[in-house]
Amino acid sequence: MDRDDNMSKPNIETWHDLHPDTLAVRAGTERSQFGEHSEAMFLTSSFVFASAKEAADRFSGQTEGPVYARFTNPSVAMFETRLAALEGTEDAMATATGMAAIATACLGLLSSGDHIVASKSLFGATIQLFTQVFARFGIATTFVDGHNPQAWHDAIQPNTRLFYLETPSNPLTEIVDLNAVCGLARNKGIITLVDNCFCTPALQKPVQFGADLIIHSATKYLDGQGRVLGGAICGPKTILREKLLPVLRTVGATLSAFNAWVLHKGLETLSLRMQAQSANAMALAQWLENQPEVQRVYYPGLVSHPQHHLAMQQQSTGGAIVSFEVATQTKAWAIIDGCKVLSITANLGDTRSTITHPATTTHGRLNPEARDAAGIKPGLIRIAVGLEHISDLQRDLARGLQQQFA
Repeated sequence: MDRDDNMSKPNIETWHDLHPDTLAVRAGTERSQFGEHSEAMFLTSSFVFASAKEAADRFSGQTEGPVYARFTNPSVAMFETRLAALEGTEDAMATATGMAAIATACLGLLSSGDHIVASKSLFGATIQLFTQVFARFGIATTFVDGHNPQAWHDAIQPNTRLFYLETPSNPLTEIVDLNAVCGLARNKGIITLVDNCFCTPALQKPVQFGADLIIHSATKYLDGQGRVLGGAICGPKTILREKLLPVLRTVGATLSAFNAWVLHKGLETLSLRMQAQSANAMALAQWLENQPEVQRVYYPGLVSHPQHHLAMQQQSTGGAIVSFEVATQTKAWAIIDGCKVLSITANLGDTRSTITHPATTTHGRLNPEARDAAGIKPGLIRIAVGLEHISDLQRDLARGLQQQFA
């Protein structure tokens, strides 16, 4: 088998009978003529063709194979294949960041005059993208209470083309009924995009509930160690390759080969990490509920979560994100500053636990009215629970909780 055939993406059907744990370490592994066991990294900007005709055929799409690393790279293709296998989708397309994935999907599916219905409880940059960027080009967005299926129905307009949601949401872990919302969208001819960043395919597979496209910030749990940026869109090949790839190819918000290689290796331990971090998060959430300074804990694994039953129908665990509220921003900052083990950073999905104040970081660019609509209160704290021992995390937060009274 020559090099070009060997580096083509395998048909995802070849992986259908394997367990997800096996897919995580085997799917998407392609070897060059050297037969390397670990996946090679293809750090090249372009590819050499055997003839002018081969170059023309590759550029026109008549034959498969690498063309230019902006939109075809073997390292990126291997990551895409493995992620698609884990999500249970026909295909995946990698991007430079999670926000690049959202932008690419929307630009490929929408035109001026189209309408989006989105959950109110979203990552701050996503809200900014919809309200500050897309709005300038005539794409309107209506934000609804994501947990209320009737609200999605009532917001539909004749020009609605897209439902966009996170479940669980960032940072309040709001759960959207995927069966209800995706079913409604399908009946109305509307495409559904689900941000699966918090759960990953290790804990939840939105395609099983009728989602059309799944969005990832691969920067988070797919990498798992806070090393590189990346994003991905998973879904049907016809949508990804016919509608979205032309946008990505032209705009150029593509994943680098090095980052793709790191993310590809990160997927090997995804399930193990998500299970361990979820167990830590559950223990921490239960502990926080018993702290007198804490007014409310947001964690889908807790019976006290208003959508606990639905979450456990869609997810295998409660996930690794725990948010909680104290009385004021001053107290929240004191708790954060009192921590010595948890890292004060807005990133999440790391093996190291992180802590942040959403109102002034992840949602800081929103005006007060928009933050209030999203439920982001001044006393809210978000923790992305890592792999440290739970007793150390509890002691660290106890120190922070005591610091607010110092």
